[in-house]
Amino acid sequence: MSYVFCNQCGHRNPPSSSFCSSCGAVLDMPDERTVVIAQVDALQDLPGPSDNASIRLGDVHGHGVLVIRSGEMTGSRFTLSKDVTLIGRHPESDILLDDITVSRRHAEVIKTSSALIVRDLGSLNGTYVNQTRVDEFTLKHGDELQVGKFRMVLFSKSDILS
Repeated sequence: MSYVFCNQCGHRNPPSSSFCSSCGAVLDMPDERTVVIAQVDALQDLPGPSDNASIRLGDVHGHGVLVIRSGEMTGSRFTLSKDVTLIGRHPESDILLDDITVSRRHAEVIKTSSALIVRDLGSLNGTYVNQTRVDEFTLKHGDELQVGKFRMVLFSKSDILS
């Protein structure tokens, strides 16, 4: 059975339909059909605890804490206590993420007098903040930092209390 997909909302309709049963839009002729598949972030669509990261405010020390919210390291916490915190697959990294999607020297988090800045170190897969690829970005409480397949949430007491 070949379904007809609506160009307005993407709803799947029976092949004999002339109008979309979801939004009422006119469906195109069979030879002019276009299938539109919306881009979806699978991790945000998963229900349950794997999508949440939480920490007691009293557990936030140093400049902030990164909590991994996905994968086999879910719940792991990394305190940002140095002025420069190195993230990567290299054994001497401050935050060691041992996976092929992470470069040996992937990124660094720098503490300036007024902010935390993440800087990509020329990694192959890039560094993302809130799902946007960045070379350098000023982090704030609640931002999601993605390095390879690891998604981490920043908890920063200074951002919460100010």
